[in-house]
Amino acid sequence: MATIGKPNSLFRNMSAKIAAIPMIFTALVVFVGGTLWTVTYSFTNSKLLPREKWVGFDQYERLWGTNRWNVAIENILIYGFFSLIFSLVIGFVLAALLDQKIRFEDAFRTILLYPFALSFIVTGLVWQWILNPEFGIQSMVRGLGWESFTFDPLYNPEIVVYGLLIAGLWQGTGFVMCLMLAGLRGIDEDIWKAARVDGIPMWKTYLFIIIPMMRPVFITTLVIIAAGIVKLYDLVVAQTSGGPGIASEVPAKYVYDYMFQGQNLGQGFAASTMMLVSVLIVLIPWAYLEFGGRKNG
Repeated sequence: MATIGKPNSLFRNMSAKIAAIPMIFTALVVFVGGTLWTVTYSFTNSKLLPREKWVGFDQYERLWGTNRWNVAIENILIYGFFSLIFSLVIGFVLAALLDQKIRFEDAFRTILLYPFALSFIVTGLVWQWILNPEFGIQSMVRGLGWESFTFDPLYNPEIVVYGLLIAGLWQGTGFVMCLMLAGLRGIDEDIWKAARVDGIPMWKTYLFIIIPMMRPVFITTLVIIAAGIVKLYDLVVAQTSGGPGIASEVPAKYVYDYMFQGQNLGQGFAASTMMLVSVLIVLIPWAYLEFGGRKNG
């Protein structure tokens, strides 16, 4: 017997589908269209304005033959590696400490999260002052009697990237802590009780039980941190302007300088495309393992 009045699945939730049209249109036209346009013109010799004079892979050969780009790639790899590790470790440790139901938890959480409310420009300027050898940490320590103490990472080309890392961790670790704390608060209290009854040490409970259960939280946090690493720009501009020399250059600043200051769109598009490729190299295998592996399993 045919079902009377059963709605067609095509017209189910029509209001939600209609509301999603602007978002889908924006994604297709702005993001996908803009990406394809950028990749296409990276194979041209566009200067101040885009022009369709094809030069093949000349822009990419020039890009990887430029010392400034190689320094930028090295810096973003160093910054990204240590930022991922320290953000996750420090953020999780702080969250685990706050999860012990300590007094004044709200005050501590607010203090630790406050730097995230600041822009990277403000953070860069603040840490530029703090790390300035004339009136920052070095000056204060020498004023206490340690005249030989030296701490000037922003003025040392060998370690300037670590000065950027300090500022980045100071701003972002509090947000990571809040994400981890939300994940910890979602753990069933019975799991903790069972672990205590079985006599499992707390560090083993975290390492072998709690952390595996928080896998979605860690994945979300990794994606957020990685997005911030790839687009690292304003912190560098505010703190070092890419100096000393080109010692603190990063890919996003390289792209901006060539596209808007060097008036070389082709080179900027090539650098943007390489940043996109680097993201896809990480994203595609992860997406396959996360979704394809789960589906096959």
